Amino acid sequence: MKNFGGKVLFLDRSDINTDEIIPAKYLTESTKEALKPNLLEDLKLAGFDPKRDITGKGVVVSRANFGCGSSREHAPWALEVNGINMVIGESFARIFRQNMYNCGMIAAELPAAVLEELFRDFKGVETALTVDIGTDRRSEASLTFTGGGKTKTLPFVLRDFEKALVEAGGWVEYAAAHY
Repeated sequence: MKNFGGKVLFLDRSDINTDEIIPAKYLTESTKEALKPNLLEDLKLAGFDPKRDITGKGVVVSRANFGCGSSREHAPWALEVNGINMVIGESFARIFRQNMYNCGMIAAELPAAVLEELFRDFKGVETALTVDIGTDRRSEASLTFTGGGKTKTLPFVLRDFEKALVEAGGWVEYAAAHY
């Protein structure tokens, strides 16, 4: 199972699309590793520099409709090869969200008001996230943010099948074990 915590990259914008996550000109690459240096290179966000800001991060916190645009697995792959196995937002494009889980990654949804608090309390501060996906089917998944002298623990919904995909390492590994 992948590591879902780590240092947090705050991207304070809605509608970050798959072309901004990994530009279409790189879709001919034959390995995930080839996507690594190009993650978020076309994202226009004040103060954001992908060459400086991505290294060492394990989680992205964004706003609504993350992963909109074309339906491609390359967007989660580019995140994954950079060590980012979790994206937190208010909502996700349906196919992007499913591709995250198919790759054994987590797309966690939080209400807009909660995200607003996270951006207010932690954006601009080195922040770490610890993730608990629950130890059994009845356990609630949780996120614990720590930074700037503050700690905030929040529940998030991780459905049974999503949790099974995450625990297996993705759809291919899940299918190999169950079919």
